[in-house]
Amino acid sequence: MARFSYTVQDSRGETSSGAIEAADENEAISTLQAKGYFILSINSDKAAGAAGGKSAGSGGSVDLRDLVFFAEQLATLLNGGVPLVRALSLLGENSSSKGLQWALGQVTKDVASGTALYKALEKHPKIFDTLWVSLVQAGEMGGQLPKVLKQIGAYMASQAELMGKIITAMAYPGVLLTVSLGVLFFFIVKIVPVFADIFASFQVKLPPLTQAIIFVSNILVHHLAGLIISVVGTYFAWSAYTSTEPGQETKWKMLFAIPFLGDFLKNIMIERMLTTLSTLIESGVSILNAISVLEGVFAKNIIFRRVLTAVKNDVAGGKSISQSFKKTGVLPNLVTEMMFMGEESGKLPDMLVTLSSFYKEQIDQFTRRFNAIVEPIMVVGIGAIIGVIVLAVFLPIFKLSNMGH
Repeated sequence: MARFSYTVQDSRGETSSGAIEAADENEAISTLQAKGYFILSINSDKAAGAAGGKSAGSGGSVDLRDLVFFAEQLATLLNGGVPLVRALSLLGENSSSKGLQWALGQVTKDVASGTALYKALEKHPKIFDTLWVSLVQAGEMGGQLPKVLKQIGAYMASQAELMGKIITAMAYPGVLLTVSLGVLFFFIVKIVPVFADIFASFQVKLPPLTQAIIFVSNILVHHLAGLIISVVGTYFAWSAYTSTEPGQETKWKMLFAIPFLGDFLKNIMIERMLTTLSTLIESGVSILNAISVLEGVFAKNIIFRRVLTAVKNDVAGGKSISQSFKKTGVLPNLVTEMMFMGEESGKLPDMLVTLSSFYKEQIDQFTRRFNAIVEPIMVVGIGAIIGVIVLAVFLPIFKLSNMGH
């Protein structure tokens, strides 16, 4: 018989350590699981202290898909009875992401030494954000870590899919616009000056439209460096301004006020907030803590962050979450009324899931319609601009032709 040291968690989320004698490690794991324990780590006394593994090296960013895979695989291994330390070690060693390899190496060492998983993840904020930490903490405290990890994976996969649809919807118009502007730039810089020289040699009085096009052409040809410097300077000045709170507020108010696109951006924010909130509450995070996590999720959007801060203060003061959101006036009445019904029926998480699905469908409809109408609009728009330039070039030619007769 061999002796094994273990660290386990019971159904109430309480952690304890001890030792057990068994023929081998598998028998020790089976015995502990039969008692209803969730195994955090288990080591033969002979091998104690030998764990820790090799370092994968530091550096490298972590792709969202790698994090989704990690969450899903860790949940699968834990459900299969693999101890947490061994599962972390296996996933770290076999990860294709260098950054995740290194982080999981450190997390494995911390958990093996008795640190809670959420505390170990908290040391790597660039990879595991406040949402990860809060959900894992709730899973550990409630003894439902595998379930919560599945929820994290599903949440991240859902957000990645949504962003993929948005990027796909914007990619084609972006390419079309870039190509069109390139052709337009070439026409103004290379073709218009040739005709301008011809008109100058004939000393013909040019129509106002032709004068305007030649003026724009001269600026682009002779003052391009100055224009580029001005654009770059404006960009850095705007970036500096938007790094301040008044600047952030101005930026988001401008974005939300854009016709056609403003409501779309707001719907994306509302969907993300509802999906995140429902995931947090379903995982056992209290409403107050869930709102605190949301503040971190929306750290770069000052308007929604201020709303969440106000809601958190009201909820802490005893108000319901639906009343608190309704008071801010940022969310549509549909959202606050359904939140209220969810609270009254005790099914707030289900109602939040329904609302987030509604907004996902709204976003899907927008992207489909956007793709359907943006191509003809851009083709007609760019065609009209080129038509105006061509007209401006040929008006003096018609005038010269008439003079010849």
